[in-house]
Amino acid sequence: MKTLPPPRVLGPFARLGVLAWLAVRNLIRESRRSLLTSSAMIVGLGLLILSRSLADGAHEDWIYMGVRLGTGHVALQAPGYQESRQFRHRLDSAAVADALEAIADPRLESSVRLTAPRLSVHGLAASASSALPVLVEGVDPAVEARFSVLPERLEEGRYLEATDRQAAFVGRGLATRLGLHIGSRFVVTAQGGDGEIEGQLLRVVGIFRFGVTELEEGVIHIPMETARSWLATPGEATTLAVLLDSSREVEPVVNRLGRTLEGTGVRALSWREASPELDSAVRMDDYGDYLFHAILLAIVALAILNAVLMSVLNRRREFAVLRALGLEGRATGALVYLEGVLLTLASGAVGILVGLAVTWFFFRDGLDLSALMDGDITFSGIVMDPVMVPEFRAAQIVQSLLFTLLIGMTSALYPAVHAARLDVAESLKFEN
Repeated sequence: MKTLPPPRVLGPFARLGVLAWLAVRNLIRESRRSLLTSSAMIVGLGLLILSRSLADGAHEDWIYMGVRLGTGHVALQAPGYQESRQFRHRLDSAAVADALEAIADPRLESSVRLTAPRLSVHGLAASASSALPVLVEGVDPAVEARFSVLPERLEEGRYLEATDRQAAFVGRGLATRLGLHIGSRFVVTAQGGDGEIEGQLLRVVGIFRFGVTELEEGVIHIPMETARSWLATPGEATTLAVLLDSSREVEPVVNRLGRTLEGTGVRALSWREASPELDSAVRMDDYGDYLFHAILLAIVALAILNAVLMSVLNRRREFAVLRALGLEGRATGALVYLEGVLLTLASGAVGILVGLAVTWFFFRDGLDLSALMDGDITFSGIVMDPVMVPEFRAAQIVQSLLFTLLIGMTSALYPAVHAARLDVAESLKFEN
């Protein structure tokens, strides 16, 4: 009598391959349920990619506008100036030369777009009709015309030119309060580098309108050489504002400048440190985006949980038969778990591709919100561009895919455990 050979025992990888094949077969067999579940995940992930790309693009534009109003992506200042904002904490001519030499490092050439020296001092602007406290900024006209947002908001006259000496570029609010117009003369007084109160006669050559009262009434641009002569500070500056190609390059640039300038009396600050108000506003808006994205991911998780759990409940008899034929409870749970993970992975990849395609096809030139707004959009003292241009980042796409896979793996756990614990005898009584 011939004896039957012992059954071949599959290794763990072979068993996993068989379970994966069964999971794919089950997903294809229940194509209607799989497509419905996939559609929900694809729509959710598409919205996630659209929302994140538009939010990242809006934040980059927001930061770019904010740093052009202030101290740039990177600010080079004397120790203590950021905390005190006092004129005595300024960079002397030697420190300015060291800072400019550090910025000229060839390794930073691809990141640095512009470097704008600033000599800022708080003073009093007075005309025949009134007087107001102001921030007078000595600037390099040629550089500042490309660096700052204010020249772009010119309402009347012109911006400063290299040949100007007693020219002033003022806001509409200040001009109204002091009764100034193009060609008007007024006087600014402030404490100079030698500690004496000094006055400077200025003539209005241009007026800007920005939509933010604090800027329109409180900021004056004058030529750098005029400011240095008036304040008796030749070659000095309070800040060297560095504009980069992107806010993502800030950290490496700050680190390199910090190492280069160590011991020179110059401190390199990122825009988050130099403009804490802007940093707080961006972080607050980020929290709102995170909440919205969390809601989208929760919807995706519920869709996965619902689909896989309903699949388990509707296939109890099938699982009971498999168990009766020798499939272990753990293997049954692993089968259900693999179905959920594979469905999530496929839907996640398709959802991200759909999100990228829709965002690029419909919104690559930006989402224009100007029709919904009346006038300028301002937030935290910054005028925002009403056109939100999406920005795609590889890290963002990878994070979205990883989060989706993590959610799918987590959401499929409960149905898998439920399938592994099915009572065989009771489930065989279940009729579809």
